[in-house]
This record gives sequence, structure tokens and C-alpha cells, in this order.
Amino acid sequence: QVQLVESGGGLVTAGGALTLSCAASGSIFTFNNRDWYRQAPGKQRELVAATTGGGPTNYGESVKGRFIASRDQLKNTVYLQMNNLKPEDTAVYYCLFRTIANVPYWGQGTQVTVSS
Repeated sequence: QVQLVESGGGLVTAGGALTLSCAASGSIFTFNNRDWYRQAPGKQRELVAATTGGGPTNYGESVKGRFIASRDQLKNTVYLQMNNLKPEDTAVYYCLFRTIANVPYWGQGTQVTVSS
């Protein structure tokens, strides 16, 4: 059973930065998709960053130029570096890994709160 463990959320003032981590544990698969989503109160979950295979990362329009997704393949861990944070970035952030067979695994979510 694969588990994704997220960490790194917290409270930060506007203009600050945070880095989220998402580590896979348990059975090790080859994950073809490594994405980040977020969900703010009362809003639908939205895609923040999406990476397929070894290709480039696609970012949501609202975070382009501020967020950077990366990965450590040996550690089966992905990171989301979030810079110049804004109050509208406040949300629960989730990582999503998909296997080559398109089986999804979600992280438990981590709260990011940006104060003005």
C-alpha cells in the first residue's frame, strides 16, 4: 500500500515563502504523474503544478513565476517551493501521484495560510 506523506505547510505573511514536501512510502511504484493541487474554503480543488514523466512542469496561471515544483527521484519525494505568497494562496495543498497504470494516490493535505 502506497502512502504519501506531506509536510511543510504553515502560516506565513504575504510575500513570504514555504516549501512543501510529499514523500511516498510503502510499496514503491514508478509514478508517471506527480501533481500538486490546492483547495481553498468554499472553492473547487484546482491544479497548481503538473509533471508527467521527465517532461516539463505545467503551472496554474495564478502561480506561474512564483511556484517551482521539483523532485528527488531517489527519495520518491516531490517538492513545491512557493515564493512571494499571497493571501489568495491560502488553501489545503495536496500532492497526487499517478502510476503508469493511472492509479491515483493522494497525500493527506497540508494547510497553507498566508496573512496579509
